[in-house]
Amino acid sequence: MEIKAADVAKLRKMTGAGMMDCKKALVEAEGDFDRAQEIIREKGKLVAAKRADRETSEGAVLSRIEGNKAILVALGCETDFVSQNAEFQALAKAIADTAIKCFPENKEALMGCKMADGQTVEEAISQQTGKSGEKHDLVFYARLEAPGLATYIHTINGKLGAIVAFNKEVPAELGKGIGMQIVSMNPVSVSPADCPAEVVENERKVAIEKTKDEQIQKAVDAALRKAGINPAHCDSEDHIESNTAKGWLTPEQAQQAREIIKTVSAEKAANLPEQMIQNIANGRVAKFFKENTLEEQEYQMSDDKKSVKDAIAAVDKELKVLKFYRCSLAD
Repeated sequence: MEIKAADVAKLRKMTGAGMMDCKKALVEAEGDFDRAQEIIREKGKLVAAKRADRETSEGAVLSRIEGNKAILVALGCETDFVSQNAEFQALAKAIADTAIKCFPENKEALMGCKMADGQTVEEAISQQTGKSGEKHDLVFYARLEAPGLATYIHTINGKLGAIVAFNKEVPAELGKGIGMQIVSMNPVSVSPADCPAEVVENERKVAIEKTKDEQIQKAVDAALRKAGINPAHCDSEDHIESNTAKGWLTPEQAQQAREIIKTVSAEKAANLPEQMIQNIANGRVAKFFKENTLEEQEYQMSDDKKSVKDAIAAVDKELKVLKFYRCSLAD
């Protein structure tokens, strides 16, 4: 059937798809605009399926706060070129607006929420995928509900952001500062007390093994020095062989070094002082908490190196961070 240019322009206005895509859809749909729109949406899903393994490390991270509710959402795409497109940015903002309005429990629920134009978020993303020919994905969604809320979006590239919940209303400047802290320092939890058990267990295991290895190495180095051998020449079998070839170790010294390393390592490993190992490991775990939990981190907005916890207390002793979410498309 004949497809008029006016009909193609009308469908293009309705969907934003390319002129040729609109014409093909109308031909296939035999002039039925509803079916043509569905064909274009299906094409978007087809493009998405073909590009499912592509990374969406570009895009936009946005937040919204209304009353005691906050959301953080990220729409991802493949290239910076597409992420800067006005239609992409408009879609990301529309999704954020929909998220704060509907306040769904999770990302799956958000995909089914209806936007202002009547489409679901999933349909809108699929349509934009078809138009651009590039994979689009709802990369992240989180929500918070609390008496006090704050947010920070890194405005230089728009790919980093955070929302923060407080137990009471938070001064705007402090709230923004805590949001910036979370974005820049990427803490794993609010405090050591709520650090995930598996993270703490892994850090303790690593700390213990590292401490044991260091104690064994110290004993080996001392024994090598006592034998008149430079420990730096024997820190691996490859170095022993290369340093022997260079003449820095005699063949006899090389063999002696190997025997010392084997014997002293075994003896020291069997006689490590357990309490000392635990004490050193505890210190390393404490250092991990200081560097990686929000309250213990050094507050980046402060000139006197006080912790985030102390910086908050200096403003309001009753104010506490309850929870936060951080999103980075660059991670």
